[in-house]
Amino acid sequence: MRAMILVLDSVGIGAAPDAGRYGDEGADTVGHIAEACARGDVDRAGREGPLRLPHLVELGLGEACHLATGRYPPALRRSCRPTARYGTAIEQSKGKDTPSGHWEIAGVPVPFEWGYFPKTVPCFSRDLIDPLCDEAALPGILGNCHASGTEIIARLGEAHVNTGRPICYTSADSVFQIAAHEETFGLDRLYGMCAVARRLVDPLNIGRVIARPFIGSSAETFRRTASRRDFAVPPPEPTILDTASIHGRDIISIGKIDDIFAHRGTGTTKKGDGNDALFDRSLEGCDQLAEGGLLFANFVDFDTVHGHRRDVAGYAAALEAFDARLPELLGRLKADDLLIITADHGCDPTWAGTDHTREQVPILVVGGSQARIGQRHGFADIAATVARHLELPPTPHGAPF
Repeated sequence: MRAMILVLDSVGIGAAPDAGRYGDEGADTVGHIAEACARGDVDRAGREGPLRLPHLVELGLGEACHLATGRYPPALRRSCRPTARYGTAIEQSKGKDTPSGHWEIAGVPVPFEWGYFPKTVPCFSRDLIDPLCDEAALPGILGNCHASGTEIIARLGEAHVNTGRPICYTSADSVFQIAAHEETFGLDRLYGMCAVARRLVDPLNIGRVIARPFIGSSAETFRRTASRRDFAVPPPEPTILDTASIHGRDIISIGKIDDIFAHRGTGTTKKGDGNDALFDRSLEGCDQLAEGGLLFANFVDFDTVHGHRRDVAGYAAALEAFDARLPELLGRLKADDLLIITADHGCDPTWAGTDHTREQVPILVVGGSQARIGQRHGFADIAATVARHLELPPTPHGAPF
């Protein structure tokens, strides 16, 4: 008897009821990608034609999309009953950020508003940057604006290498990001600078400080590496990870889960550079997970590589690649295992801007009881369900399905 939660980062399935408050009314990550594929708008080398997700559709993804929006995305309607249980969830936390989405999945909705940096240039005040430069022994910073990570590295990477000034930027999320060259600036120095920044932004209620190391020798060759590290504030209450840890359960965290939860209750961590490597680590984790254990995985490429870059074709290809590998995991499940596939927010690549979108998320469940899931008002129902399955104490938030 084990439980596994796979978070397909940003794979939303239609605008949340309150999406209009965030400028996201009408957003639909999966639906709009499927429509673009059906029109042939994103045909290119490596993928063409309708969106092909046979295994996710067999589990009920199309039905979940229909439940969220009232329509089936092209090519995602199953001709017979899905083989798994399906539903949707509406986030109760404020915002549309990674920590709040994951914390709520783990049983802790976020009742407060995060702090955000203004959309001005500069966006960081001297009260923040001056002490950061003093304590981290920096000659200054570059950036100091809202930006896409790949764009700002291409634009300022060479200046950073030449001057030794790290690139500091933010987004619509509650985040302070620092990009620096992994070799010329150094990983340890970057992490040390982020630790200083974490302490300095605490009074501002900023959710994450993110180290964004990159390599390469020019704007054309710069690329971010898998040495990213998130310095997040810890959840305000115990999560399902804390509860499982306190009760001596085996816990395996895949990808950036340990960073999102500030390394609290995250057990053994397995990292990977890209979704394919993260799937490999998930298979290893499934093989190693002890009875009564919990595996929690994040597949980040959907969001960072494709969603934020508004790369519809790349997002479609990434979904198809994940789907193609899904049978490898399903074949490893034991009869009494529970597998939940979900998401933390949307990042509709057809939408304006480069930010997350406020969307409902799918819930696809293999194993457990056969109770109907339906539309859930809160991601915390996932943690409540995991707690019941693993025979752990009930979570303070959420209701098991």
